[in-house]
Amino acid sequence: MIITKTPFRVSFAGGGSDIASYYERFGGCVLSVTINKHIYLSMHPYFFDDGYLIKYSKTEQVMDVDKIEHRIIREIFRQYGIKGVDFNSTADIPAGTGLASSSAFTCGLLHLCNAYTGKYIDKEEIAQQACNIEIDILKEPIGKQDQYACACGGLNFIEFEPNGNVNVERVFLNIDTYRALEQNLMLFYTGKARDAGTILSEQAKNVASDKAKEENLHKMVGLAKQLRLELLHDNIDAR
Repeated sequence: MIITKTPFRVSFAGGGSDIASYYERFGGCVLSVTINKHIYLSMHPYFFDDGYLIKYSKTEQVMDVDKIEHRIIREIFRQYGIKGVDFNSTADIPAGTGLASSSAFTCGLLHLCNAYTGKYIDKEEIAQQACNIEIDILKEPIGKQDQYACACGGLNFIEFEPNGNVNVERVFLNIDTYRALEQNLMLFYTGKARDAGTILSEQAKNVASDKAKEENLHKMVGLAKQLRLELLHDNIDAR
């Protein structure tokens, strides 16, 4: 059995500038960090060599990859030629809580399938493939920050160039600053869930047609850059 463990993320500033309708015109950036909550994916050979036993929020038992209902699993298994497997997904938090659960799942599954087939790809290539699957193939109306945050892990400043390239810069802090930052952060579960795709689809339309919302995103990008500089100077109390 092979098991992968992929972290969820919290975005501090810049969210929304990773959507193509914005970064293709202006470039974008976010500052985000992964947290100690994860999604765990496991896979081992199934009793039936050509079949699939797939367990996530529901259970699927099929004999043909094209009959898998879960869109991400179906696409990745098809690309990697995966068959005859027993697959299981569990997580520390529910889906739809705004911590990039879908992209964490995609990145974790790509990592799992590469390990299962005896291949190695680096973290940024996993993120790039996850973007291709979610955005280009499955046409999800989402941005690129979640895939890179979950695949690369840690505290990062992530830039999105107009040509589609993504640059990930690790933000290094001294240990005392790390501890102080952690002690000043709190995360609460509200008991509510929402569909990120619906929200981001609406946001993309608004950015393209509403000058005020476009200006707000410019400010968010500025905040992400300012926060990066303050953290690099160990100033977690900046206002």
